[in-house]
Amino acid sequence: MILVYSHKITPRLTYSFKQIFKRILQMEILFTNKIDEFIAHDGPKLSYTKNPLGNEFFVRNHLLLYEQGIRDVEFKVHDWNGIPSFFSVGEQSAIPYDIFAATFFLVSRYEEYYPQVHDEYDRYFAQNSTAVQNGFLEKPLIDIWAYRLLDLLKLKFPDYPFPKRQYQQISTINVNEAFAYQHKGFFRNTAGFVRDLTHLKFDEVVRRFLVLIRYKKDPFDNYDEIIQLTKRKKVKTIFFFLFSEYNTYDKNVSFSNYGYKMLVKSVVDFVPFGQLFSYFTMKDTPKLIKEKNRFENVVIRPVIKSRQHFNRLEIPRTYQTLIDNDIREEYTMGYHTQLGFRAGTCSPFYFYDLDYEIQTPLKVFPFCVTDELLKLHLKLSPQEALEKIKILQQEVQKVNGTFISIFHNAILSDMESNKDWADVYEEMLNSR
Repeated sequence: MILVYSHKITPRLTYSFKQIFKRILQMEILFTNKIDEFIAHDGPKLSYTKNPLGNEFFVRNHLLLYEQGIRDVEFKVHDWNGIPSFFSVGEQSAIPYDIFAATFFLVSRYEEYYPQVHDEYDRYFAQNSTAVQNGFLEKPLIDIWAYRLLDLLKLKFPDYPFPKRQYQQISTINVNEAFAYQHKGFFRNTAGFVRDLTHLKFDEVVRRFLVLIRYKKDPFDNYDEIIQLTKRKKVKTIFFFLFSEYNTYDKNVSFSNYGYKMLVKSVVDFVPFGQLFSYFTMKDTPKLIKEKNRFENVVIRPVIKSRQHFNRLEIPRTYQTLIDNDIREEYTMGYHTQLGFRAGTCSPFYFYDLDYEIQTPLKVFPFCVTDELLKLHLKLSPQEALEKIKILQQEVQKVNGTFISIFHNAILSDMESNKDWADVYEEMLNSR
Protein backbone atom coordinates (compact mmCIF):
# COMPACT_ATOMS: atom_id res chain seq x y z
CA MET A 1 0.00 0.00 0.00
CA ILE A 2 1.23 3.48 -0.87
CA LEU A 3 0.09 6.59 0.97
CA VAL A 4 -0.49 9.75 -1.07
CA TYR A 5 -0.53 13.20 0.47
CA SER A 6 -2.13 16.24 -1.10
CA HIS A 7 -3.28 19.45 0.54
CA LYS A 8 -6.66 18.86 -1.07
CA ILE A 9 -8.23 15.51 -2.01
CA THR A 10 -10.50 15.94 -5.06
CA PRO A 11 -12.53 13.45 -7.11
CA ARG A 12 -10.23 14.08 -10.09
CA LEU A 13 -7.15 13.40 -8.00
CA THR A 14 -8.40 10.12 -6.52
CA TYR A 15 -9.65 9.00 -9.93
CA SER A 16 -6.34 9.60 -11.71
CA PHE A 17 -4.18 8.10 -8.94
CA LYS A 18 -6.37 5.00 -8.73
CA GLN A 19 -6.16 4.51 -12.48
CA ILE A 20 -2.37 4.46 -12.37
CA PHE A 21 -1.77 2.71 -9.07
CA LYS A 22 -4.73 0.39 -8.64
CA ARG A 23 -5.82 -0.51 -12.16
CA ILE A 24 -2.44 -0.43 -13.93
CA LEU A 25 0.20 -1.10 -11.27
CA GLN A 26 -2.13 -3.30 -9.15
CA MET A 27 -1.17 -1.45 -5.96
CA GLU A 28 -3.38 -0.51 -3.04
CA ILE A 29 -3.48 3.22 -2.36
CA LEU A 30 -4.69 5.51 0.43
CA PHE A 31 -5.02 9.30 0.52
CA THR A 32 -4.49 11.85 3.25
CA ASN A 33 -4.43 15.63 3.60
CA LYS A 34 -3.00 15.45 7.12
CA ILE A 35 0.71 16.20 7.26
CA ASP A 36 1.33 14.49 10.61
CA GLU A 37 -0.33 11.28 9.42
CA PHE A 38 1.75 11.33 6.24
CA ILE A 39 5.04 11.95 8.08
CA ALA A 40 4.30 9.14 10.58
CA HIS A 41 3.69 6.60 7.83
CA ASP A 42 6.64 4.21 7.57
CA GLY A 43 5.74 2.56 4.24
CA PRO A 44 6.00 3.85 0.64
CA LYS A 45 4.58 7.35 0.37
CA LEU A 46 4.20 10.02 -2.29
CA SER A 47 3.41 13.68 -1.89
CA TYR A 48 1.49 15.50 -4.62
CA THR A 49 1.72 19.19 -3.87
CA LYS A 50 3.87 22.26 -4.61
CA ASN A 51 6.84 21.40 -2.39
CA PRO A 52 8.09 18.19 -0.76
CA LEU A 53 7.42 17.62 2.94
CA GLY A 54 10.55 15.55 3.56
CA ASN A 55 12.37 12.71 1.89
CA GLU A 56 9.29 11.11 0.34
CA PHE A 57 8.71 10.47 -3.37
CA PHE A 58 7.58 13.90 -4.53
CA VAL A 59 5.58 14.82 -7.62
CA ARG A 60 4.90 18.51 -8.14
CA ASN A 61 1.28 18.99 -9.07
CA HIS A 62 -0.46 20.67 -11.97
CA LEU A 63 -3.67 22.58 -11.29
CA LEU A 64 -5.91 20.40 -13.49
CA LEU A 65 -6.77 17.89 -10.76
CA TYR A 66 -7.94 20.67 -8.42
CA GLU A 67 -10.24 22.36 -10.91
CA GLN A 68 -13.85 21.83 -11.88
CA GLY A 69 -15.49 22.19 -15.26
CA ILE A 70 -13.89 22.52 -18.66
CA ARG A 71 -11.43 25.13 -19.85
CA ASP A 72 -9.11 25.38 -22.82
CA VAL A 73 -6.02 23.64 -21.45
CA GLU A 74 -2.88 24.71 -23.28
CA PHE A 75 0.31 22.68 -23.15
CA LYS A 76 3.20 21.45 -25.25
CA VAL A 77 4.18 17.81 -25.62
CA HIS A 78 7.85 17.19 -24.79
CA ASP A 79 10.19 14.23 -24.92
CA TRP A 80 10.84 12.50 -21.57
CA ASN A 81 13.71 10.13 -22.34
CA GLY A 82 11.99 8.85 -25.45
CA ILE A 83 8.42 9.12 -24.16
CA PRO A 84 5.99 11.91 -25.14
CA SER A 85 4.87 13.77 -22.00
CA PHE A 86 3.14 16.99 -21.07
CA PHE A 87 2.29 19.21 -18.09
CA SER A 88 5.90 20.00 -17.25
CA VAL A 89 6.46 20.65 -13.51
CA GLY A 90 10.23 21.19 -13.26
CA GLU A 91 13.26 19.29 -12.05
CA GLN A 92 12.50 19.45 -8.31
CA SER A 93 9.85 16.83 -8.88
CA ALA A 94 10.93 13.14 -8.90
CA ILE A 95 9.43 13.04 -12.37
CA PRO A 96 9.54 16.16 -14.57
CA TYR A 97 5.92 15.88 -15.77
CA ASP A 98 2.65 15.60 -13.90
CA ILE A 99 1.61 12.26 -15.35
CA PHE A 100 -1.42 12.17 -13.04
CA ALA A 101 -2.93 15.34 -14.52
CA ALA A 102 -1.94 14.18 -18.02
CA THR A 103 -3.58 10.81 -17.36
CA PHE A 104 -6.77 12.57 -16.32
CA PHE A 105 -6.73 14.74 -19.44
CA LEU A 106 -6.43 11.71 -21.73
CA VAL A 107 -8.59 9.12 -20.00
CA SER A 108 -11.48 11.48 -19.16
CA ARG A 109 -11.49 12.50 -22.85
CA TYR A 110 -11.33 16.11 -21.69
CA GLU A 111 -10.58 17.34 -25.19
CA GLU A 112 -13.77 15.75 -26.56
CA TYR A 113 -15.83 18.19 -24.49
CA TYR A 114 -14.42 21.11 -26.50
CA PRO A 115 -16.62 22.65 -29.23
CA GLN A 116 -15.65 20.91 -32.46
CA VAL A 117 -16.54 19.90 -35.99
CA HIS A 118 -17.43 16.21 -36.39
CA ASP A 119 -16.94 13.82 -39.32
CA GLU A 120 -19.63 12.74 -41.79
CA TYR A 121 -21.02 10.25 -39.26
CA ASP A 122 -21.15 12.87 -36.50
CA ARG A 123 -18.16 11.36 -34.70
CA TYR A 124 -15.23 13.04 -32.98
CA PHE A 125 -12.40 13.63 -35.47
CA ALA A 126 -9.37 11.58 -34.51
CA GLN A 127 -7.21 14.23 -36.20
CA ASN A 128 -8.33 16.76 -33.58
CA SER A 129 -6.87 14.73 -30.72
CA THR A 130 -3.63 15.44 -28.89
CA ALA A 131 -2.51 11.85 -29.54
CA VAL A 132 -2.81 12.10 -33.33
CA GLN A 133 -1.38 15.61 -33.56
CA ASN A 134 1.66 14.57 -31.51
CA GLY A 135 2.18 11.13 -32.99
CA PHE A 136 1.56 8.89 -29.98
CA LEU A 137 -1.85 7.39 -30.78
CA GLU A 138 -0.37 3.93 -31.34
CA LYS A 139 1.26 3.83 -27.91
CA PRO A 140 -0.57 3.16 -24.61
CA LEU A 141 1.05 6.26 -23.18
CA ILE A 142 -0.60 6.22 -19.74
CA ASP A 143 0.52 2.65 -19.13
CA ILE A 144 4.05 3.51 -20.28
CA TRP A 145 4.10 6.46 -17.84
CA ALA A 146 2.85 4.18 -15.07
CA TYR A 147 5.62 1.65 -15.66
CA ARG A 148 8.27 4.37 -15.75
CA LEU A 149 6.89 5.62 -12.44
CA LEU A 150 7.08 2.05 -11.12
CA ASP A 151 10.78 1.83 -12.03
CA LEU A 152 11.47 5.00 -10.04
CA LEU A 153 9.41 3.79 -7.08
CA LYS A 154 11.40 0.55 -7.02
CA LEU A 155 14.59 2.57 -6.71
CA LYS A 156 13.10 4.68 -3.93
CA PHE A 157 11.54 1.74 -2.06
CA PRO A 158 13.67 -1.30 -2.93
CA ASP A 159 12.26 -3.52 -0.16
CA TYR A 160 8.60 -3.09 -1.09
CA PRO A 161 7.07 -6.16 -2.86
CA PHE A 162 5.57 -4.47 -5.93
CA PRO A 163 2.92 -6.65 -7.64
CA LYS A 164 2.86 -7.41 -11.36
CA ARG A 165 -0.15 -7.68 -13.63
CA GLN A 166 -0.54 -10.13 -16.51
CA TYR A 167 -1.07 -9.41 -20.20
CA GLN A 168 -4.61 -10.17 -21.38
CA GLN A 169 -6.30 -10.44 -24.74
CA ILE A 170 -10.01 -9.91 -25.35
CA SER A 171 -11.46 -10.72 -28.76
CA THR A 172 -14.74 -9.00 -29.57
CA ILE A 173 -16.93 -10.05 -32.49
CA ASN A 174 -19.44 -7.63 -34.01
CA VAL A 175 -22.49 -9.35 -35.47
CA ASN A 176 -24.09 -6.59 -37.51
CA GLU A 177 -24.71 -8.91 -40.47
CA ALA A 178 -25.59 -12.31 -39.05
CA PHE A 179 -26.14 -14.08 -42.38
CA ALA A 180 -25.03 -13.47 -45.95
CA TYR A 181 -28.13 -15.03 -47.56
CA GLN A 182 -30.32 -16.85 -45.09
CA HIS A 183 -33.23 -15.18 -43.31
CA LYS A 184 -33.03 -12.04 -45.45
CA GLY A 185 -36.38 -12.48 -47.12
CA PHE A 186 -37.55 -12.70 -50.72
CA PHE A 187 -36.94 -9.11 -51.80
CA ARG A 188 -33.40 -8.75 -50.40
CA ASN A 189 -32.31 -12.08 -51.89
CA THR A 190 -33.90 -11.27 -55.24
CA ALA A 191 -32.04 -7.96 -55.30
CA GLY A 192 -28.89 -9.87 -54.40
CA PHE A 193 -29.34 -12.29 -57.29
CA VAL A 194 -29.83 -9.38 -59.72
CA ARG A 195 -26.80 -7.52 -58.37
CA ASP A 196 -24.52 -10.58 -58.63
CA LEU A 197 -25.71 -11.34 -62.15
CA THR A 198 -25.18 -7.72 -63.20
CA HIS A 199 -21.60 -7.87 -61.93
CA LEU A 200 -21.07 -11.32 -63.47
CA LYS A 201 -20.51 -12.92 -60.05
CA PHE A 202 -21.81 -16.30 -61.10
CA ASP A 203 -20.10 -18.13 -58.24
CA GLU A 204 -22.01 -15.96 -55.79
CA VAL A 205 -25.28 -16.64 -57.63
CA VAL A 206 -24.72 -20.38 -57.32
CA ARG A 207 -23.65 -20.13 -53.70
CA ARG A 208 -26.64 -18.03 -52.72
CA PHE A 209 -28.95 -20.54 -54.38
CA LEU A 210 -27.32 -23.53 -52.64
CA VAL A 211 -27.55 -21.80 -49.26
CA LEU A 212 -31.18 -20.85 -49.74
CA ILE A 213 -32.17 -24.45 -50.59
CA ARG A 214 -30.23 -25.54 -47.45
CA TYR A 215 -27.67 -27.52 -49.45
CA LYS A 216 -24.77 -25.40 -48.16
CA LYS A 217 -24.17 -23.53 -44.91
CA ASP A 218 -24.43 -19.74 -44.95
CA PRO A 219 -20.87 -18.33 -45.19
CA PHE A 220 -21.45 -15.89 -42.32
CA ASP A 221 -22.67 -18.71 -40.06
CA ASN A 222 -19.23 -19.34 -38.58
CA TYR A 223 -20.09 -18.82 -34.92
CA ASP A 224 -19.30 -22.35 -33.77
CA GLU A 225 -15.92 -22.19 -35.49
CA ILE A 226 -15.06 -18.85 -33.83
CA ILE A 227 -16.15 -20.09 -30.41
CA GLN A 228 -14.19 -23.32 -30.68
CA LEU A 229 -11.09 -21.50 -31.95
CA THR A 230 -11.07 -18.96 -29.13
CA LYS A 231 -11.66 -21.67 -26.54
CA ARG A 232 -8.66 -23.62 -27.87
CA LYS A 233 -6.54 -20.47 -27.76
CA LYS A 234 -7.92 -19.62 -24.30
CA VAL A 235 -8.79 -16.08 -25.34
CA LYS A 236 -11.82 -14.39 -23.82
CA THR A 237 -14.33 -13.60 -26.57
CA ILE A 238 -17.42 -11.39 -26.47
CA PHE A 239 -20.09 -11.35 -29.20
CA PHE A 240 -22.00 -8.10 -29.80
CA PHE A 241 -25.35 -8.52 -31.58
CA LEU A 242 -27.20 -5.82 -33.52
CA PHE A 243 -30.94 -5.95 -32.81
CA SER A 244 -32.43 -3.01 -34.68
CA GLU A 245 -34.73 -2.18 -37.55
CA TYR A 246 -33.23 -2.28 -41.05
CA ASN A 247 -31.97 1.08 -42.27
CA THR A 248 -29.21 2.68 -44.36
CA TYR A 249 -26.56 1.94 -41.74
CA ASP A 250 -27.90 -1.12 -39.90
CA LYS A 251 -28.46 -3.91 -42.40
CA ASN A 252 -28.80 -7.02 -40.27
CA VAL A 253 -31.59 -9.55 -40.71
CA SER A 254 -34.84 -8.70 -38.98
CA PHE A 255 -34.70 -8.71 -35.19
CA SER A 256 -37.98 -10.63 -35.23
CA ASN A 257 -36.63 -13.41 -37.45
CA TYR A 258 -36.90 -16.78 -35.69
CA GLY A 259 -33.63 -18.08 -37.14
CA TYR A 260 -31.74 -15.03 -35.87
CA LYS A 261 -33.26 -15.35 -32.42
CA MET A 262 -32.23 -19.01 -32.27
CA LEU A 263 -28.71 -18.07 -33.35
CA VAL A 264 -28.45 -15.50 -30.57
CA LYS A 265 -29.73 -17.97 -27.98
CA SER A 266 -27.26 -20.62 -29.13
CA VAL A 267 -24.28 -18.25 -28.83
CA VAL A 268 -25.04 -16.52 -25.53
CA ASP A 269 -25.27 -19.89 -23.78
CA PHE A 270 -21.56 -20.47 -24.42
CA VAL A 271 -19.73 -17.12 -24.46
CA PRO A 272 -20.06 -13.62 -22.94
CA PHE A 273 -22.22 -11.29 -25.02
CA GLY A 274 -23.23 -7.69 -25.37
CA GLN A 275 -25.49 -5.53 -27.47
CA LEU A 276 -24.41 -3.57 -30.52
CA PHE A 277 -26.68 -0.53 -30.39
CA SER A 278 -27.72 0.76 -33.79
CA TYR A 279 -26.50 3.84 -35.63
CA PHE A 280 -29.19 6.28 -34.46
CA THR A 281 -29.18 5.34 -30.77
CA MET A 282 -26.30 7.73 -30.11
CA LYS A 283 -28.82 10.56 -29.91
CA ASP A 284 -32.11 8.67 -29.66
CA THR A 285 -32.51 7.38 -26.10
CA PRO A 286 -36.02 5.91 -26.59
CA LYS A 287 -34.69 3.89 -29.52
CA LEU A 288 -31.81 2.56 -27.42
CA ILE A 289 -34.19 1.56 -24.64
CA LYS A 290 -36.46 -0.16 -27.15
CA GLU A 291 -33.59 -2.14 -28.67
CA LYS A 292 -32.28 -3.15 -25.24
CA ASN A 293 -35.68 -4.37 -24.06
CA ARG A 294 -36.16 -6.28 -27.30
CA PHE A 295 -32.79 -8.01 -26.96
CA GLU A 296 -33.27 -8.84 -23.28
CA ASN A 297 -36.57 -10.50 -24.10
CA VAL A 298 -34.65 -12.90 -26.36
CA VAL A 299 -31.64 -13.65 -24.17
CA ILE A 300 -33.76 -13.72 -20.98
CA ARG A 301 -31.14 -11.95 -18.89
CA PRO A 302 -29.93 -8.38 -18.32
CA VAL A 303 -27.68 -6.80 -20.93
CA ILE A 304 -24.72 -5.12 -19.20
CA LYS A 305 -22.18 -4.92 -22.06
CA SER A 306 -22.58 -2.64 -25.07
CA ARG A 307 -20.97 -1.12 -28.13
CA GLN A 308 -22.22 1.57 -30.53
CA HIS A 309 -22.48 0.71 -34.24
CA PHE A 310 -20.09 2.72 -36.44
CA ASN A 311 -18.32 3.65 -33.21
CA ARG A 312 -20.66 6.61 -32.86
CA LEU A 313 -19.84 7.96 -29.44
CA GLU A 314 -20.73 11.39 -28.11
CA ILE A 315 -19.06 12.05 -24.78
CA PRO A 316 -20.59 12.44 -22.24
CA ARG A 317 -24.11 12.08 -23.62
CA THR A 318 -23.84 8.49 -24.87
CA TYR A 319 -22.23 7.25 -21.68
CA GLN A 320 -24.77 9.03 -19.49
CA THR A 321 -27.57 7.32 -21.42
CA LEU A 322 -25.94 3.91 -21.03
CA ILE A 323 -25.49 4.42 -17.28
CA ASP A 324 -29.15 5.41 -16.93
CA ASN A 325 -30.07 2.15 -18.65
CA ASP A 326 -27.95 -0.15 -16.47
CA ILE A 327 -25.08 -0.79 -18.87
CA ARG A 328 -21.96 -1.56 -16.83
CA GLU A 329 -19.31 -2.34 -19.48
CA GLU A 330 -18.77 -0.28 -22.65
CA TYR A 331 -16.59 -1.27 -25.63
CA THR A 332 -16.73 1.67 -28.08
CA MET A 333 -13.62 3.55 -26.92
CA GLY A 334 -11.48 3.63 -30.04
CA TYR A 335 -11.45 5.22 -33.48
CA HIS A 336 -13.15 3.95 -36.62
CA THR A 337 -10.51 5.62 -38.81
CA GLN A 338 -7.27 5.29 -36.82
CA LEU A 339 -5.45 2.41 -35.14
CA GLY A 340 -4.40 2.99 -31.55
CA PHE A 341 -5.47 4.10 -28.12
CA ARG A 342 -8.10 6.83 -28.16
CA ALA A 343 -7.95 7.34 -24.38
CA GLY A 344 -4.17 6.88 -24.23
CA THR A 345 -4.38 3.55 -22.41
CA CYS A 346 -4.69 -0.20 -22.94
CA SER A 347 -6.22 -0.66 -19.49
CA PRO A 348 -9.96 -0.63 -18.70
CA PHE A 349 -11.07 2.45 -16.78
CA TYR A 350 -14.20 3.93 -15.25
CA PHE A 351 -15.84 6.80 -17.08
CA TYR A 352 -15.33 10.11 -15.29
CA ASP A 353 -18.24 12.46 -15.96
CA LEU A 354 -16.91 16.00 -16.21
CA ASP A 355 -20.45 17.40 -16.18
CA TYR A 356 -20.98 16.14 -12.63
CA GLU A 357 -17.33 15.70 -11.54
CA ILE A 358 -17.77 12.09 -10.47
CA GLN A 359 -16.38 8.68 -11.31
CA THR A 360 -19.29 6.66 -12.67
CA PRO A 361 -19.91 2.89 -12.44
CA LEU A 362 -19.51 2.53 -16.22
CA LYS A 363 -16.33 0.56 -16.98
CA VAL A 364 -14.82 1.38 -20.38
CA PHE A 365 -12.82 -1.23 -22.29
CA PRO A 366 -10.71 0.51 -24.97
CA PHE A 367 -9.95 -1.32 -28.22
CA CYS A 368 -7.02 -0.49 -30.51
CA VAL A 369 -7.62 -2.41 -33.76
CA THR A 370 -10.55 -3.35 -35.99
CA ASP A 371 -10.66 -5.57 -39.08
CA GLU A 372 -12.83 -3.08 -41.02
CA LEU A 373 -10.29 -0.31 -40.48
CA LEU A 374 -7.43 -2.52 -41.65
CA LYS A 375 -9.26 -4.05 -44.62
CA LEU A 376 -11.69 -1.41 -45.85
CA HIS A 377 -10.30 1.95 -44.71
CA LEU A 378 -6.54 1.40 -44.82
CA LYS A 379 -6.93 -1.22 -47.57
CA LEU A 380 -4.13 -3.39 -46.20
CA SER A 381 -3.46 -6.91 -47.38
CA PRO A 382 -3.94 -9.65 -44.77
CA GLN A 383 -0.17 -9.87 -44.27
CA GLU A 384 0.21 -6.10 -43.90
CA ALA A 385 -2.70 -6.07 -41.45
CA LEU A 386 -1.13 -8.80 -39.36
CA GLU A 387 2.11 -6.84 -39.14
CA LYS A 388 0.22 -3.77 -37.85
CA ILE A 389 -1.65 -5.91 -35.33
CA LYS A 390 1.57 -7.43 -34.02
CA ILE A 391 3.13 -3.99 -33.52
CA LEU A 392 0.15 -2.93 -31.39
CA GLN A 393 0.17 -6.22 -29.50
CA GLN A 394 3.83 -5.76 -28.66
CA GLU A 395 3.13 -2.28 -27.29
CA VAL A 396 0.43 -3.73 -25.02
CA GLN A 397 2.58 -6.69 -23.98
CA LYS A 398 5.39 -4.37 -22.88
CA VAL A 399 3.12 -2.94 -20.20
CA ASN A 400 1.20 -6.16 -19.47
CA GLY A 401 -2.01 -4.46 -20.59
CA THR A 402 -5.24 -5.65 -22.19
CA PHE A 403 -5.24 -6.01 -25.98
CA ILE A 404 -8.81 -5.65 -27.31
CA SER A 405 -9.67 -6.21 -30.96
CA ILE A 406 -12.82 -5.97 -33.06
CA PHE A 407 -13.49 -8.50 -35.80
CA HIS A 408 -16.71 -9.22 -37.69
CA ASN A 409 -18.13 -12.65 -38.37
CA ALA A 410 -18.64 -11.51 -41.98
CA ILE A 411 -14.93 -10.73 -42.54
CA LEU A 412 -13.99 -14.05 -40.92
CA SER A 413 -16.14 -15.93 -43.45
CA ASP A 414 -14.76 -18.04 -46.30
CA MET A 415 -16.11 -15.76 -49.03
CA GLU A 416 -13.55 -14.93 -51.71
CA SER A 417 -13.46 -11.22 -50.78
CA ASN A 418 -12.38 -12.19 -47.26
CA LYS A 419 -9.71 -14.69 -48.23
CA ASP A 420 -6.98 -15.13 -45.59
CA TRP A 421 -8.58 -12.81 -43.00
CA ALA A 422 -9.55 -15.76 -40.81
CA ASP A 423 -5.85 -16.67 -40.80
CA VAL A 424 -5.01 -13.14 -39.62
CA TYR A 425 -7.49 -13.54 -36.78
CA GLU A 426 -6.10 -16.91 -35.71
CA GLU A 427 -2.52 -15.65 -35.82
CA MET A 428 -3.54 -12.67 -33.69
CA LEU A 429 -4.96 -15.07 -31.09
CA ASN A 430 -1.67 -17.00 -31.12
CA SER A 431 0.30 -13.96 -30.00
CA ARG A 432 0.17 -14.20 -26.20
